[in-house]
Amino acid sequence: MQLRLDALDAHLAKSLAPLYVITSDEHLLALEAADKIRKAARAQGLSEREVLVVERSFKWGELLAANRSQSLFGDRKLIELRIPTGKPGKDGGQALQEYVSNLNPDNMTLITLPKLDWATQKSAWVTALQQASVYLDIPLVERAQLPGWIGNRLAAQRQSADRQSIDFIADRVEGNLLAAHQEIQKLALLYPEGKLSFEQVQDAVLNVARYDVFKLNEAMLAGDAARLARMIEGLKGEGEALPLVLWAMTEEIRTLLRLKAGVAQGKALGALMKESRIWGPRERMMEPALRRLKQPLLEAALQEAAQIDKMVKGLRAKAFAGDAWDALLQLGLKVAR
Repeated sequence: MQLRLDALDAHLAKSLAPLYVITSDEHLLALEAADKIRKAARAQGLSEREVLVVERSFKWGELLAANRSQSLFGDRKLIELRIPTGKPGKDGGQALQEYVSNLNPDNMTLITLPKLDWATQKSAWVTALQQASVYLDIPLVERAQLPGWIGNRLAAQRQSADRQSIDFIADRVEGNLLAAHQEIQKLALLYPEGKLSFEQVQDAVLNVARYDVFKLNEAMLAGDAARLARMIEGLKGEGEALPLVLWAMTEEIRTLLRLKAGVAQGKALGALMKESRIWGPRERMMEPALRRLKQPLLEAALQEAAQIDKMVKGLRAKAFAGDAWDALLQLGLKVAR
């Protein structure tokens, strides 16, 4: 049974299933969901907990043995299986299918995995888990969802803030939800319940953002120059490889030019985006970006990217004489204006 994260509390208040599976790259939310399941298990008398971690030396017979064995004290037992790579291998896949087909009614099992790629999601062992378990596939909290998430977390500790303050927090914690949680908790320790002022938030919240180079295109497409500047500065500070950042930005410019050319030839934008494997938030932002960005600007931006590439490789770039990161920022701002 597929279960949304926001429905977990109501589910656990009713009854417990013999098997739970959590898959997510949002570590904070996965950890909180697992903690709720553990708490509910203890309340139901599952006092012993056995944790198995799938590492290189792991033997899958250990899982099957744990399922057959009773608790040392005769109590019901919680078995936790952690698969950090999300790749159990052929033997592991077969063992998992065997395991879920013979669940011990005296035990409860919690399996945690990272976000599974498309091919893995279609495998037989994942299908077997989905059919036999309460299955929580917890998505990432994207930047657009972050202000709402922050507002809900503040409300849970009986605090609130205006939109300016919440946006300030979001800008400083983007891409680092665990640190965001800690910063929000800090506000509860520093200030009483009620509405927080912008000055209080500004004084308390540290810049703990962690940026994903492959999210740069969102800022470019949305025309969010301020976010783009923060991301480039953050990636530089984190030591991200400049050629990778340049490649990501250049590929988006090429994609925009390719879509413009296709539309000019009378092709449907939806079909073009499908061919280019564009979906999700990027798909929704693409049409407004194509209206905003003119072809000559994109062609000039692509030429500029070629000059920055020369700078990165230590070659003389006729258009630039400064720092490559500064040139990269100017390129991004050209598209995100």
